[in-house]
Amino acid sequence: MGNDKTAILDLVREYHRNNVSSGFVPGVTPVLASGAVLSEDDRVALVEAALDLRIAAGPSSRRLERELARYFGLRKAHLTNSGSSANLLALSALTSPQLGDARLVPGDEVVTVAAGFPTTVNPILQNGFVPVFVDVDLGTYNTTVERVERAIGPRTRAVMMAHALGNPFPVAEIAQLAEERGLFLVEDNCDALGSTYRGKLTGTFGDLATESFYPAHHITMGEGGCVLTDDLALARIVESMRDWGRDCWCEPGEDNRCFKRFEQQMGSLPHGYDHKYIFSHVGYNLKSTDLQAALGLRQLSRIDEFGKARRRNWARLREGLDGLPHLILPEATPGSDPSWFGFALTVHPDAPFAPAALIDHLESSRVATRRFFAGNLTRHPAYEGREFRVSGPLTNSDITTERTFWIGVYPGLTDEMIDHSIATVIEYVTLPH
Repeated sequence: MGNDKTAILDLVREYHRNNVSSGFVPGVTPVLASGAVLSEDDRVALVEAALDLRIAAGPSSRRLERELARYFGLRKAHLTNSGSSANLLALSALTSPQLGDARLVPGDEVVTVAAGFPTTVNPILQNGFVPVFVDVDLGTYNTTVERVERAIGPRTRAVMMAHALGNPFPVAEIAQLAEERGLFLVEDNCDALGSTYRGKLTGTFGDLATESFYPAHHITMGEGGCVLTDDLALARIVESMRDWGRDCWCEPGEDNRCFKRFEQQMGSLPHGYDHKYIFSHVGYNLKSTDLQAALGLRQLSRIDEFGKARRRNWARLREGLDGLPHLILPEATPGSDPSWFGFALTVHPDAPFAPAALIDHLESSRVATRRFFAGNLTRHPAYEGREFRVSGPLTNSDITTERTFWIGVYPGLTDEMIDHSIATVIEYVTLPH
């Protein structure tokens, strides 16, 4: 059987080599905004897990959780089926009765930014909390400590926000502010795996942090994510809520790790009720599988390689477009070293052309563009009639809605592709308008 598997995997390697894409043709070959960079070893890892029928969470999942925690220097990482689920779990964990008076309750406020992706904000509403929206700066596309501080009110209990396109927000200062004010900090690190602020990895400043392993992100499991924390009590709550809300922490197929399976009494259940079926939280089933984790393990081994490529591609774009009129070019937050998710461009309000015209020119040249996610979330139909508070004007969030988009820097892009992106932008911007 072992030889049969080896033969199959050798064929998988051969298949991969025979299906390598051809060269780049400007204007014909797509320059994608994002995508997974998958190697021969990635394909083999996925097929090997499938051959072993590791269809639920198992040894690869546990190993990946350990490796992720080790990478961040944190105690615990819990895999999930998506980064959005990770955000939901991270914020929901703060509602646990096990936190006593520190727990968040419906009506509490959570400070967040208006310009971003909806699943950073949706868990606030899904838990019955009130989002407090603050504006961002153009260039960094992050908010400031001052805006967050002004947004804090009597019912504010937490801050939850994302690092914009891999560019860290001033997370050390916001973490310090949160500590001083007795607030939880949930750090959405889904777009910023490998970024650093003041020499420290983002995702390590908050009480909880999240990652996404969707194909657009820094590494991929296909679908997947994780919740990170250094707090063992919060980690236990996250695990319970992820795994149906059960109180038991045995792995699937495992029994009686606590050696008290039939010796406990909880709630109004009879003494000795099977601990595997005692539920201490209103939870979900948001686990991932070993098929995904097998891929994630291979991808994690390349995180430094991928980060270097993202930084190199971003720097090449920044240098190539420097000094170009009518555009606001992106800037790294002072003190940070971003592992960039994308390269943001804002068409200046005084430009003689509309953002849509530049976007159309890029798309027609096969350079993919993406809007700055949702722009100002308060303007979307999903949030009509929802309770939220706005702190200060959202001027720049509105500008990102109207005038900002981004192009790719992901590791699958070559120098030729980046140079084509640069030339296409320059070609349009320097035309007489």
